[in-house]
Amino acid sequence: MKHDARDRRRSAAVAGFTGDTATVTAALADTDHRVRAAALRSSDRLANLSAEILGAALADPHPDVRMVALELAASRADPPVGALLDDGDVRVIEQAAWACGERPHDPPTTRTLANLAKSHDDPLVREAAVAALGAIGHVDGLPAILSAASDKPAIRRRAVLSLAAFEGPEVDAAWERARNDRDRQVRDAVDELLGPATPDRYDLSSSVNGVSSRLPRLP
Repeated sequence: MKHDARDRRRSAAVAGFTGDTATVTAALADTDHRVRAAALRSSDRLANLSAEILGAALADPHPDVRMVALELAASRADPPVGALLDDGDVRVIEQAAWACGERPHDPPTTRTLANLAKSHDDPLVREAAVAALGAIGHVDGLPAILSAASDKPAIRRRAVLSLAAFEGPEVDAAWERARNDRDRQVRDAVDELLGPATPDRYDLSSSVNGVSSRLPRLP
């Protein structure tokens, strides 16, 4: 059976390059999650990935398929992805946070991301939520980012980067604290954004033009 599933997965993947839509369509309903995931990618490659297909994949019983669906849905307007911020698998939640960060501000989604950034048990989820809020760049997410600036080092570094989307005295104060953070990489993140400390060190107009939620993960 494993050999058969491997063959079906290979067929589903190859079909995306040969234009075999029938094989791809059949593979989307395969019993093996790896085949379904390969079929999703092939369907996207063939420009045959509808919102209905994606919506079904976002509700797939296997988290790996849901993660692929989120990856493919991030750059689209539909279907909605915010519901997966409450998924039972933290890997899916992290991927959902990134996907939400690639879409425009949606008030309920931004509120959910803010709650995740402030209170989720998993630090990777909190970090992903902070990155997404920075990418969205809406003021509704600012309080959660400021709160994250006091979290674990990796999250504090991410918060520093996410603050590039905002301005104001509370942002300046957060950067001032980050310049004196006990973690060197938090301090370096401020210098990377603003340059060495100078009287006009908070002028971002010439160096920062927004933040992507899929920034390289800092060590």
